[in-house]
Amino acid sequence: MRRTASLVLLACAVFCAALSPLMRWYAFPRLARIPANQYQDMVLEAKGATLLDYGTMRAKKVSEVTIVQTLKGDVAAAQRIERTAGRPVVVWDCLSYVQGPDGKMVSKVPERYIFDAHSQDPVHATGEMVDGDPVRRDGIEFKWPFLTQKRDYEYFDAQTRTTNPIHYKGTRTFRGLKVYYFEQTVPWTKVPLPKSMPVKGITPEAVAKTGTTRWYTTVRRFWVEPVTGAPVYGEELHKEELRGGTLLGGRDRVTAFAGDVKMRQDYIEHTVALVKHNRTLVLMLTSYLPWGLLSLGLLLLALSLWLEARGRRPEDPAPTETATPEPVSV
Repeated sequence: MRRTASLVLLACAVFCAALSPLMRWYAFPRLARIPANQYQDMVLEAKGATLLDYGTMRAKKVSEVTIVQTLKGDVAAAQRIERTAGRPVVVWDCLSYVQGPDGKMVSKVPERYIFDAHSQDPVHATGEMVDGDPVRRDGIEFKWPFLTQKRDYEYFDAQTRTTNPIHYKGTRTFRGLKVYYFEQTVPWTKVPLPKSMPVKGITPEAVAKTGTTRWYTTVRRFWVEPVTGAPVYGEELHKEELRGGTLLGGRDRVTAFAGDVKMRQDYIEHTVALVKHNRTLVLMLTSYLPWGLLSLGLLLLALSLWLEARGRRPEDPAPTETATPEPVSV
């Protein structure tokens, strides 16, 4: 019986030891993926911002500017692209909607972002665009890869349609989570005017005819939870200007928008709670289960060897019977 139990334990030990790396290197890339049907929204605010009044073409201080960002997965498009890409793909239809303190639209910029469901690497396919203009993204946008590293990443900027490094600046603690802090500075760059303008009758083409151009700069900051690669907080020191042309009435430049854009508090709390939940799921595949299975395998192996050793130990010799002396007759 000991020999049989030892062999069973040895088989279980081998199974656990083999399953440990499979969980990390086989199951993790196949199970840790962004859902193709994901939908999420985010509200950001810029308190005390400067905003251009297109009626007077003068910049003025306002109480706040609100930016609503939505990401909606297109499942049908993802499945169609997967057939040619040969890997799991997510297609996000994104919208950045900016409104002033009166609730009226300042601008809205749609995007279509196509990327690998696990690695977050961009996937180039028909339909990839920003504000209706075809683009070819290099680098990440919105989300970092699972198991984010302490290094710089290439990050796509939708305003300039260019990719530039976003720099790792250190490890910090945010709402009880260990996070990596990243920062990117985009210098003053000439950028296209949004196709949806805040004043009826004013179009990018009409503004271009006046010789007026739009310029933009930002300091982009993200606090990223490294296990999930999800930003738990972000802000931008954002500035836009209109420069030159007859539209400005002889002025060299005018501020179109300037403000410190930050995530709204209720969305911070929701994001942190969601990331904490997803972090546990990712750690199950990358740490808890692989190391747990390996430890269990070693324990079963030790128990198997112990039973085998007990089974091979020689038994104590049997006691020798002492013969009873027979009576001697006289």
